[in-house]
Amino acid sequence: MRHAASRIARACTLAFVATAAHAADRIVDEQAPPPPIGSEWPSYNLSVDGQRYSLLDQIDTSNADQLAEVCRYKVADTGSFQAGLIVIDDVMYGTTATETFALDPTSCKLIWRVHHRRVRPAPFSVNRGVGYYAGRLFRGTDDGRFLALDARTGRELWSNTIGDPSAGEVSTGSPLAWNGLVITGTAVSELGVRGRVMAFDAASGREVWRFNTVPAPGEANADTWRDTVWNDIGGGGGGTWSHFALDPTTGELFIPVGNPIPDFVPAERPGDNLYTNSVLVLDVFTGRLRWWYQLAPADGLDHDLASAPALYRTARGPRMAAGGKDGYLHIVDRRSHELIAKTAVTSVTEPVAVPTPEGIEACPGPAGGVEWNGPAYDPAHNLLFVGALDYCALFQSTPGTKPEIGGFNMGGTWTGLGTPRGWIHAINADTGEIAWRYHADHPVIGAVTPTAGGIVMGGDNAGKFIVFEAATGRILKEIETGGSLSGGLITYASGGRQYVAMTSGNVSRSLFGAAGRPTVVVMALPEGTVSAAHAPGVPNARRGKEYYYTTCAVCHGLDGNDWNNVDLKAVKRKMDLDGLIAFIKNPRAPMPKAFAEPLSPADELRLKDIATFIMQWE
Repeated sequence: MRHAASRIARACTLAFVATAAHAADRIVDEQAPPPPIGSEWPSYNLSVDGQRYSLLDQIDTSNADQLAEVCRYKVADTGSFQAGLIVIDDVMYGTTATETFALDPTSCKLIWRVHHRRVRPAPFSVNRGVGYYAGRLFRGTDDGRFLALDARTGRELWSNTIGDPSAGEVSTGSPLAWNGLVITGTAVSELGVRGRVMAFDAASGREVWRFNTVPAPGEANADTWRDTVWNDIGGGGGGTWSHFALDPTTGELFIPVGNPIPDFVPAERPGDNLYTNSVLVLDVFTGRLRWWYQLAPADGLDHDLASAPALYRTARGPRMAAGGKDGYLHIVDRRSHELIAKTAVTSVTEPVAVPTPEGIEACPGPAGGVEWNGPAYDPAHNLLFVGALDYCALFQSTPGTKPEIGGFNMGGTWTGLGTPRGWIHAINADTGEIAWRYHADHPVIGAVTPTAGGIVMGGDNAGKFIVFEAATGRILKEIETGGSLSGGLITYASGGRQYVAMTSGNVSRSLFGAAGRPTVVVMALPEGTVSAAHAPGVPNARRGKEYYYTTCAVCHGLDGNDWNNVDLKAVKRKMDLDGLIAFIKNPRAPMPKAFAEPLSPADELRLKDIATFIMQWE
């Protein structure tokens, strides 16, 4: 496990990042030492940057074929189950549209469960998970409320009304909680909403800022809509469906924004229709606009963006990878805001078609592309992994249909063509070139999760859980779970044992795969299983590479160049292995000391692993 590596990451991060001060009424939880990085899964995509990369490596390419089910929990709510699970302090938390529950993550034993009674009828019933901050859970509801709960008991601490469900406003996404703020948004675009993002004080529930995803007349970029469109179509769409991403070093908050309405008649709302179908980048502290990247301007095919992007840095600079229902993975330079690469991950019709009353065929259809789980980044292999749904459609528009607030404003109809299939792609994070891909017989909607064990895990809507070798795509293990895998897929450690957990069962698009009763499924290796990469006492460059890329590289770069006044390549040229080990153990300023004295045997081996890897550099 990565206890020592967590100290490296924490020390390096403290040396690299200075965060802004906040008001005194924010929650402060600095007394308890943080848990080892990797042992928990504290947020929808593990880390706020959305990479989903786990440092755990007990399960690896040498033993993944031994994975087996440990336990399962059958969820009381029989509705749609798409949630991303989280694990904090040896407790697992999950949600349905109307319930929040806490489980023992090693036995699936129920700790508590609360039912959130609807106070108003709900137009769209789904929930994708909780956010966590300082002992509190945060979630939206399908009747337009936003709740804070005590993580120990599930007791409600505060409640805000953030939307009107009669006007189509619900809160489906997993909130992002960070530094005393908790941030969420509203959907559903088709029901006539004007999407918005709101930040609340985590302690009091006080609203700190809000940003509307469709500009009103007189606001910046309102000219990307026709002058009269505000009166003609109400809110304009732009709902936010799922999770967000954050770069804590810059304070940039990345918001995936949904489609404009009416969906299939873009001529009735001419222009690019900002900020729909965009990654909207805001200042996390103030909510002010920084920049944006629009995936599908002037959309007429319901090609919205529902999933959080992955934020990462390679030797070529900071990047953002975003996948939407347009069927592409977009790689964007976060400094210049320019597109670097655009890689098709489903069947795609080019040029983009516009629906007609007679009907046109196009790919992807409204149910295709990348859905509510976006790309993940593996820094050890410099690969992006993304799942997608390959499903084309016949689009027919109905011009002149006046949108109705709370109505279903598609502006026409669509019919699926053929059999829906799925893909998992591994894509070079710098160039966008496809390294390998897996074609599934069923849609891939659920999360795809890489780890330091050299594996990547995913699944399909028929309920098949699959473990791949990250570098090659070779299938290492397949397990039938009995229900559609359309939510989160996480990994964590407890008692020295690595676990994998997933949400299995009913999904809103259940016609695309096995429905099954909503269930949490937990897997692990048989107790006592030893990885070939964990032979006791022998330094290992592969382990060192994983440690370095996921911890040290934040300061030193992927190739050890001078990011923080210590050029590791220059240091390495002057030393042998023993000298480099001594340097890492007792570095010169400003490089922080990563290992506390006296070193444990495990720390000593990890230090040697890192040095062994660095000594291989040219």
